[in-house]
Amino acid sequence: MLWKFPPKIKIYEALGSIGDKRISVAENTAEVYSSSRRKKYIVKYDPDINAIMANDNASYWAGYLGYPSIAFLLVKGIIDYNPKYANALKEIPWKDINVKYRSNYAKTEEYVKEILAKRKISVSELETEIDKIYDQIKQLNLEKLGKRIRPPKGY
Repeated sequence: MLWKFPPKIKIYEALGSIGDKRISVAENTAEVYSSSRRKKYIVKYDPDINAIMANDNASYWAGYLGYPSIAFLLVKGIIDYNPKYANALKEIPWKDINVKYRSNYAKTEEYVKEILAKRKISVSELETEIDKIYDQIKQLNLEKLGKRIRPPKGY
């Protein structure tokens, strides 16, 4: 079964987790900490069957590729990206923002773009990068690896 495509905001979050150094990769697995650093997600990948699984909320409840899996694919070089955008998106409190806007991703994205503008980051260049990453995700046609794994509890 194939993963659904994620909302683009999950790419922003994935880049932010890389910028924050909240991901550690070993071979075909990774540990990714939430922006609050109170939860740890596990990512498992099998390149032989083009399949990935993670225990984040989006993957478990919504069935689309969550930011921990996207971060893994970026760090492993399976998806190309410009690291300057990971640095631009560091230190953003994703969980707090998602709670504030009740997981309204359009509002979250708008708010994050305001942060980036204050940081003197070209939002249009970042959007182009996000689109490139999104297109690569679509081309991967990733399968789900094994059974869904319940996400950790906490903030």
